[in-house]
Amino acid sequence: MFTGIIEATGTIASVSTKQGDLRLRVNTGALDLSDVKLGDSIATNGVCLTVVACHADGFEADVSRESLAHTRIGNWAAGTRVNLEKAMLPTTRMGGHIVSGHVDGVGVIAMRQNDARSVRFSVSVPAELRRYIAAKGSVTVDGVSLTTNALTADGFELNIVPHTAAQTTLQSLQPGDHVHLEVDVIARYLEQLLGRATGAQETRITPEFLAGHGFWK
Repeated sequence: MFTGIIEATGTIASVSTKQGDLRLRVNTGALDLSDVKLGDSIATNGVCLTVVACHADGFEADVSRESLAHTRIGNWAAGTRVNLEKAMLPTTRMGGHIVSGHVDGVGVIAMRQNDARSVRFSVSVPAELRRYIAAKGSVTVDGVSLTTNALTADGFELNIVPHTAAQTTLQSLQPGDHVHLEVDVIARYLEQLLGRATGAQETRITPEFLAGHGFWK
């Protein structure tokens, strides 16, 4: 598990094909690797990767076909900048929100504009993910825990403050760029639980539904 608070940015050192999937080597920049060992997890642009080799300046990880099918990793090349976060510890401050490192889909930057010292983004989201995103809720974009400013017809808006821009790769995003998205895991579990409770594949939350379950009078 992760918090979405980025610890460092790094770069992809190499990408190689390995029996149908990929092997990545990541240079981790200023990330402290002193406590990293084989089998540990490191979120790389929001994707939970397992360390299969350690180096003084980074690590290696395998990327399965499943991960390739749901992420942009197949488009990475040497020099691609990535956000990095080590798996959280029991003593870690929950500065962001609960992040699993399992990418739900890929969004597209639809708009970028300066707003005083901040930068505002509008992100287009795959239709199947929109119901999990709420105004002033949590969403992960390329591994960064963010709060949505508002919802749009096809996604959401973000406000990136100077510190977040400086410490992540978000400062380089431009309209048309693709980003990894992970919705709030709580929303997914709520949908699953409500669906099982009613025996339906999809549950619509209405006043009648809430009244029938004791939440509305």
